[in-house]
Amino acid sequence: MSTIPHYDISALILDMDGVLWRDSEPIGNLPEIFDHIKEMGWKVILATNNATLSVPQYVDKLSGYGVDLQPEQIVNSAQAAAFYLRRQYPSGGGVFVIGELGLVSTLANSGFSSVALTPDTLSSNREPVLAVIVSLDRRLDYDKLTVATRLIRSGVPFIGSNPDLTFPTPAGLIPGAGAIIAAVEAATSVKPVVVGKPSPEMYKLAMERMGGSPENTLVIGDRLETDILGGQELGCRTALVLSGVTTQAAAETWRPAPTWIAPDLSSLLERIS
Repeated sequence: MSTIPHYDISALILDMDGVLWRDSEPIGNLPEIFDHIKEMGWKVILATNNATLSVPQYVDKLSGYGVDLQPEQIVNSAQAAAFYLRRQYPSGGGVFVIGELGLVSTLANSGFSSVALTPDTLSSNREPVLAVIVSLDRRLDYDKLTVATRLIRSGVPFIGSNPDLTFPTPAGLIPGAGAIIAAVEAATSVKPVVVGKPSPEMYKLAMERMGGSPENTLVIGDRLETDILGGQELGCRTALVLSGVTTQAAAETWRPAPTWIAPDLSSLLERIS
């Protein structure tokens, strides 16, 4: 497969986990990577399915690695969930959240407060619950699963942040949001509305912010069924990096194939520059 002509690309949409870092471990020299992107004149937005951190927290994390980006250069599935809820419930209200502080704070900033419920208090609760939002929660317990199950079985809408079954760390893959969503789906027999990639909303928002189009945007990610599929469905060029969850063997079976496959982001940028 030939290299991608850089003059056809003016905007990059980058995934984070498995592309920029594995948990707290950076992948490559991030300041050099972003300096290179700037030198090429490419606009860039980071788009991640990870809803555990808010946008300001991601800005701080990047700053800790020596990379300075603006909040508008980051889009995550927590924002996608808030955007979806605002369309359904313009006045806001209470929601039950299986997720971490980044998701809770993002929803709160859009007018959706997290309702604290336990199996014992659920039957006496008088505060309306507009939806159950399920994401990655590293403090997940059986009580949270029970409350979510009972609410959804009573008719409360079920929204999932993203379908990623695993999450890359330096020690290997651990359960992702998709694994928790799958547990709730199994307990309720209800399929969620999933707002993260491969849903097109995050990519559309990113391109809108950059003034880009599918023809001049390159989507870079480490996961075929979310990053690459979402980009392909919008008609973007796509690049898969093998620094996260996908193996070379799995990449070679994906159809249509990504425009490019590279070991990591640094080597990819060298080839397309």
